[in-house]
Amino acid sequence: MSEQPASYQPNPQLKRVERGFESVLFNSRWLMAPFYFGLVVSLAVLLFKFCAVLVEFIVHAPGSKESDIILGALSLIDLSLTGNLILIVVFSGYENFVSKIDPAGHPDWPEWMTKIHFGGLKQKLMASIVAISAIQVLKAFMNIDTAFDPTKLAWLVGVHLVFVISAFMLAISDRWGGGDHGGE
Repeated sequence: MSEQPASYQPNPQLKRVERGFESVLFNSRWLMAPFYFGLVVSLAVLLFKFCAVLVEFIVHAPGSKESDIILGALSLIDLSLTGNLILIVVFSGYENFVSKIDPAGHPDWPEWMTKIHFGGLKQKLMASIVAISAIQVLKAFMNIDTAFDPTKLAWLVGVHLVFVISAFMLAISDRWGGGDHGGE
């Protein structure tokens, strides 16, 4: 006599609990939406700071030396790179972790906004951080005649090198791991 094993019958009550739990987990992604809204608010604050620096830059430009003009321009570039970094995080984070964005009906919608995947996001974040860090180091070098602090300069260069090495290692590990390269 061959006994056939009884077929598995899932408990309907447990199945309902499981579906409810999975629904809570899946919908918990919406808890990230306020974080992205907060980043949009920080972008508005950054715009306010950019405008203040721009006005100060324009007011002091006529009597400034060339190096001061370059430092002022670098400050504006630094703020705009930080704004770009916030936008990248907001759009790609929302798209990757909360909900898909429908660009239909927006003829000027940048193509990259719906194509940055998590691997590409990490690389773009690190590249932006390296660029911002490089500008800080360059500003310190440009200002070396008026405020030379070897310890501060060494820290700036050291931290910048750590960012560069981290970005390089991230790119290498993504390449070796066959990671996602930003939808490319």
